[in-house]
Amino acid sequence: MDRRKFIISSALASTALAIPTPFVFADSRAKRAFKISLNPGMIGVQSNFAQTLDYAISFGYEAISPFTQEVMDHYSEQQLHDVTEKMQENKISYCSNTIPLEFRQDDAKFKEGFQGLKKFCKTMEKQGATRMNTWIISSHSELTYNENMRQHAYRLGECAKVMQDHGIRLGLEYLGMRTMLIGNRYPFISSMKEAKELIGEIGQDNVGLVLDSFHWYCANESIEDIQALHPNEIIVVDLNDAREGFTRQTQVDGKRELPAATGVIPVHDFLKGLIDIGYDGPIRSEPFNQVLNDMENEAALKANMDAVQAALAL
Repeated sequence: MDRRKFIISSALASTALAIPTPFVFADSRAKRAFKISLNPGMIGVQSNFAQTLDYAISFGYEAISPFTQEVMDHYSEQQLHDVTEKMQENKISYCSNTIPLEFRQDDAKFKEGFQGLKKFCKTMEKQGATRMNTWIISSHSELTYNENMRQHAYRLGECAKVMQDHGIRLGLEYLGMRTMLIGNRYPFISSMKEAKELIGEIGQDNVGLVLDSFHWYCANESIEDIQALHPNEIIVVDLNDAREGFTRQTQVDGKRELPAATGVIPVHDFLKGLIDIGYDGPIRSEPFNQVLNDMENEAALKANMDAVQAALAL
């Protein structure tokens, strides 16, 4: 994923480890419907499908990445049955896949990737996975806002139609940083409202939002913006904090913190909004954090879960 780089953070453990873990976890479950998800690559953990499931069971995660490409390439029917049964026994559901094609470049590149989408979706359906996601780059060097809107609406609409046939919902993540908005000649979508306009142009009822606390904060959005959503409008949630010493306008992509590490983002409002509307999908952290990335797997898994629980304790 070309924009996904893990960058340094120094405050990941202090806030999280101050909260008694078992109490926080039990208390938060009584108030929320959403599931804490383990997407290992987002926190620098190297693991395959089966290993990720074992990690989730050991560390108390409630959802995991579908690993659909791995299943396509390596899993027999029996292996898939066994891992699915193990997930069900431990009450672990699926999170979301990244869309397996490039839709931002020329038509030839899009058509090439689009040819394999149906097979990918068939495998997701066989797994019982129902969510896919991508992000929308918020500026372009050549396409005006309207040109870019038409291109995104058509291509993502074609993808959504294929996904619809297999019971899959597509989440679109707007990128709220002002630094990215002015990164190219023509600004594009950088807010929840604009992302919803794109979803309207797509015109498929299986398309919704990827709601990221970092982009919500950078776009100067509020708890009221979340409370105005129907829970089905959200496909997946990313929970992060932002760096200290930067304004909303100067935050940059790829440099952020674990949930509740700095308190820059009003995580309380963000999570309260989700609880208020009854969002029941997966929630995952995506801190782009070099300290976390450099840890051994087990240490990173615990630090990440502790940070999420510290956020929930707010």
